[in-house]
Amino acid sequence: MAQATVAVLFGGRSSEHSISSVTAGGVLRALDRERFRVIPIGITREGIFVLEADDPDKFALDAAHLPDVVDNGTRVLWPEGGADRTVRVRLADGEIQQLGEVDVVLPILHGVHGEDGTVQGFFDTLGIPYAGGGVLDSALCMDKHFMKIVLQASGVTVAPWVTVTRAEWAANRALVRERAEAIGVPSFVKPARAGSSVGVSKVHDWNEFDAAVEAALVEDDKALIETAIVGREVEVAVLEGRGGDGARASLPGEIVLTTREFYDFEGKYLGGDGAEVVCPAHLSASEIAALQSQAVRAFDAVGGRGLARVDFFLTDGGIFVNELNTMPGFTPISMFPKCWIASGMTYAELISELIDTALERS
Repeated sequence: MAQATVAVLFGGRSSEHSISSVTAGGVLRALDRERFRVIPIGITREGIFVLEADDPDKFALDAAHLPDVVDNGTRVLWPEGGADRTVRVRLADGEIQQLGEVDVVLPILHGVHGEDGTVQGFFDTLGIPYAGGGVLDSALCMDKHFMKIVLQASGVTVAPWVTVTRAEWAANRALVRERAEAIGVPSFVKPARAGSSVGVSKVHDWNEFDAAVEAALVEDDKALIETAIVGREVEVAVLEGRGGDGARASLPGEIVLTTREFYDFEGKYLGGDGAEVVCPAHLSASEIAALQSQAVRAFDAVGGRGLARVDFFLTDGGIFVNELNTMPGFTPISMFPKCWIASGMTYAELISELIDTALERS
């Protein structure tokens, strides 16, 4: 079997740049080099596409120094469209080199300008296959406000919420607080279009409310105020079906909080104390089946492609979907790969599955 050429795309302009770079380290290390030829392409924080080193250690998870993609003087030159899939690079001295034809792009980008449908639309325009979500599901799931509307319309239970824009907040804070009173406290305030718990605050009383809204609006011009659901935090990994089959759901994993208020950035990526990832979660067979069914239902509701991690609250009153992530983290301590490993798939097989699904779709 001939090798497929995979362009691994990472970094990006969002606040999750470093997490994307860490994910790249894990992916570069795990890719089956007998099956795939790899072109590592980084996007700097300024949005410049550069040819990166094929060196997993350069992007290793290090809590003391999270990796970045820096401008090394190279410029990746994408095809001009049509049937051409040849990628080139202009080196720092001006020389242009051929990198060869790309069979598929693996965009392991988190957040805006990567996980929101923009990059997906770019590759659709060029006619280059890519792994993961498409334009619609990526855009929907990036915007938690519209994601909730779609899920709710499909009969999926979500936490009660209200949405506030930066303009509304600037014009009439008293009115925003009045609307938020319907949600009550404790509540969560989060940016509508950010991930990795960046800009998320838990509000215990109204004295904390203004600061929480301000923190969320630093990340986005729209924020959500959500009821704080009391329940177990459970996550299910979903993969697109192959050969016309339906989507597949993994065994659930659980976030067990001990001293941490919620599963924040430090707990997710830096190995902070007070949060433990347990996979598979200790659940009954009926609970597992219900969560898997709801995960697939939510995935189908947003027109899911490729993959998603579906985050739930499991309560005495039922199952609530918190959100879907169309490009969840693949760091060594991330839930998505752990769920599939617990379900019988290796990390390398998981990466190959994403690429093979994209190739099959093309």
